[in-house]
Amino acid sequence: MSTQANVTVNAARKAVYDKVDSQLHTFEAQLATLKAKAESARADAEVKAIAHLVTAKRTLDQKAAELKKASEAAFQQAKADVEARIAEFDKSVKVIESKIKAA
Repeated sequence: MSTQANVTVNAARKAVYDKVDSQLHTFEAQLATLKAKAESARADAEVKAIAHLVTAKRTLDQKAAELKKASEAAFQQAKADVEARIAEFDKSVKVIESKIKAA
């Protein structure tokens, strides 16, 4: 692979990781906000669900770290795994947000 191709691949991988990292930081802020709202509303079920999401976020953080270290051969699979987990996590956050707003 040429130097130019390596630079392009590395830039693309960095862009993917930066996007994932940004989403993870957003999720962290959303969880903190949701937890505060749930606690103030005394929504015990939502507080428990948020605690579960905190654990899921830690797993997502680990998967993102694996993505950053993935070999060329494993990168696309790791990327697909992380993106699927992000989509599921985001969906779960939105469900909890709607329950807290309705409370």
